[in-house]
Amino acid sequence: MDKMIHTSLSAMRGIMNRQTAIANNMANADTIGFRAEVVNARARYLDGPTHDSRALSKESVLTADMNGGPVKSTGRPLDIALDGDALLAVQAPDGDEAYTRRGDLQTTDSGLLVTGDGHPVLGESGPITIPPNDSINISSDGAIFIVPRGGDASQPQELDRLKMASPAGSDIIKHNDTLFRVKDGGILPGDPDARLTAASLEGSNVNMSAVLVDMIEASRAWETQVKLLTTAKDLDESGARIMSMPT
Repeated sequence: MDKMIHTSLSAMRGIMNRQTAIANNMANADTIGFRAEVVNARARYLDGPTHDSRALSKESVLTADMNGGPVKSTGRPLDIALDGDALLAVQAPDGDEAYTRRGDLQTTDSGLLVTGDGHPVLGESGPITIPPNDSINISSDGAIFIVPRGGDASQPQELDRLKMASPAGSDIIKHNDTLFRVKDGGILPGDPDARLTAASLEGSNVNMSAVLVDMIEASRAWETQVKLLTTAKDLDESGARIMSMPT
């Protein structure tokens, strides 16, 4: 009977992780550049002194739906929408290089260029700092041009270039902070062919209709496992009553 219980318990843990991912996708349906999370299942064997003959199903978010979201023009110079599968390099809170699709860039009081959720944007030589300027423009290849205060508007200066990378051929995973990283560490090389659309933003690629269907399926799967546990309990009690019958 314990095998049935462990099987049901394993499934319920997976469903809980799935429901968490579904709730997160729903909450980020309007988040700029958000990629819908995908729950992956893998076997996790129970260690013991003998042969590992039993494995639980462990489900967690490792990847995301990398299909593009809707792009809309904003007219704001610091807004960018990455084309294709390109990723923007940023500095994660732990100091490592990570990647995002979020393109609502802005500057801090010190001039540091950051994404809308506060991650410093990386250029060819590290985090980018924007000095005081009269105008700023980002070209399709990621080059940042500014006209310094009091400068000639017809002579913009190239300040730096956004580091854009392609995940093609690399194994990347999505962390809880919504940033992408190379699995087992490392960084992606810059992609000289990567392009962006300036003064535009890419929205979330969450499909609310599909998310609602997933939520209903997860709820029904949970109810099925609860019924399985109830059945296991009834069978166990029946067996106990038979064993306790007088001879």
